[in-house]
Amino acid sequence: MSGTTTAAAALRRRAAGAGANRWVVLVVLCVSLLLVAVDATVLHVAVPAVTEDLRPGAIELLWIVDVYPLVCASLLILFGTLGDKVGRRRVLLLGYALFGVASGVAALADNAQVLILARALLGVGGAMIMPATLSILRQVFPDRRERALAIGIWSAVAAVGAAVGPLLGGFLLEHFWWGSVFLVNIPLMLVSLPVGRLLLPESKGNGRGPWDVVGALMAAAGLFGVVLGVKRLGGGEIDGITAVPLVVGAVLLVLFVRRQRRRTHPLVDLRMFARPAFSTAVCCIVLAMLALVGLELIAAQYLQLVLGLSPLETGLRLLPLTVAAMASGLAGARLLRRFGPRRMVCFGFCLTAVAVLTLLGMGGGDNAPLLLFGFVLLGFGLETTLFGAYESMLSEAPPEQAGGAAAIGETSYQLGAGIGIALLGSVMNAAYTPGLSSVQGVPASASAAAGHSLGEAYEVAGRLGGSAGEALRRTARDCFVHGLHVTLLVSAGLLLLGAVMALRLPRVMQCEVVPAEVEVPAPRDVMESRVSA
Repeated sequence: MSGTTTAAAALRRRAAGAGANRWVVLVVLCVSLLLVAVDATVLHVAVPAVTEDLRPGAIELLWIVDVYPLVCASLLILFGTLGDKVGRRRVLLLGYALFGVASGVAALADNAQVLILARALLGVGGAMIMPATLSILRQVFPDRRERALAIGIWSAVAAVGAAVGPLLGGFLLEHFWWGSVFLVNIPLMLVSLPVGRLLLPESKGNGRGPWDVVGALMAAAGLFGVVLGVKRLGGGEIDGITAVPLVVGAVLLVLFVRRQRRRTHPLVDLRMFARPAFSTAVCCIVLAMLALVGLELIAAQYLQLVLGLSPLETGLRLLPLTVAAMASGLAGARLLRRFGPRRMVCFGFCLTAVAVLTLLGMGGGDNAPLLLFGFVLLGFGLETTLFGAYESMLSEAPPEQAGGAAAIGETSYQLGAGIGIALLGSVMNAAYTPGLSSVQGVPASASAAAGHSLGEAYEVAGRLGGSAGEALRRTARDCFVHGLHVTLLVSAGLLLLGAVMALRLPRVMQCEVVPAEVEVPAPRDVMESRVSA
């Protein structure tokens, strides 16, 4: 009897020790996420300096900016499922190393081609890191209530990273050369590698069957083609160069799905989509990003081109959105326990729709209180929606498929963002361009050029000068505001559609019971000491 009691006490002590370490693991994972999130936006403010130094062509400059998110999005499923097979910690540490090396190459690049290659390697490293952080989190926090809190902290860190990127880039550019925006990654990676190797637990899937290399490559090539085509559509490019990758990518993805259904041990278990909560959560992520990313881009143009704010002032105006998103992420676990996934995600969509409709008050003049109120609602509503959807998706996925599920969630995020820019950009152009077709005193060729964008309209107006130039400038500004209002209405409709879709999510948060005998995976050094004991 005493032996049984002693064994039970030892089990409790081991579980307590593992539990104490899982929050340290969360800190390491959040630092990883912060690095990738910052790197996704830090280059934006450095583009003028890169252009002046390296003199890239228009196509090269486009690839310098876009190749990182493009490569990262296309490889998420490949590396997410590879982590399930060979070990998520192993893939994460390899991603750290590659990210550090690529950062050094990017910082020291002396021509556009080297910088494009380095940014592509950064995308590969990011694709290794992103799904691994979520899948390890899923493994380390088997209790759903604690996992919800961890995901809230994780998502708040993602919001911080997106906001810190441009601010950090601006600070570094004021004191150093443009390469410093990449060089700052290296000391962080030098710390993360040994700390991650020491503290992070290793975890894998069930290990049954070989890893489907052909399927992984098909998914990567298909996603690359689709994301590339969608990005070109978002830039207004409708031609063969856009259609070919889009069609080829879509065909490859269809073939990938058919291949997975036929395999005994598929790369991605498509049966997860048969679970209403999983498929609904993925669709909610896509809809939320589809409705809002393009809108955020248009809002930034409004602040700079209509209100005449500087880039720094624009960033400060958008900062309340990020702060509200952080607050929502930190409060997300409590809201989820209180209201359940269905009401939480539905409320998030409705609140975001209210925020979008509030922003219909944006006009030709500056209304700072309205913008502040609208952006705060927007940030809180968006993060509430994404938090509830991500948590539901990850909790519905089997633990052995955690890497694949995390990769599907991140891919849905990226695809939703790309489609949103393309869709809302098209809506904006359709509402903006017709009003410039017959401006008094403006030649037809000038009106056609002004119809491409508000920035180009201002350039044409400056060249025309006089009353015709002023009339074109005023008309273009009014047409842009009109287009913004139409885009806001379309976004609100998409968000309300998302609220209806969210009704398929579970009403309550089902918290599985973790048996006392099942130990939470502990860091590597702790596990080794137990084995030796």
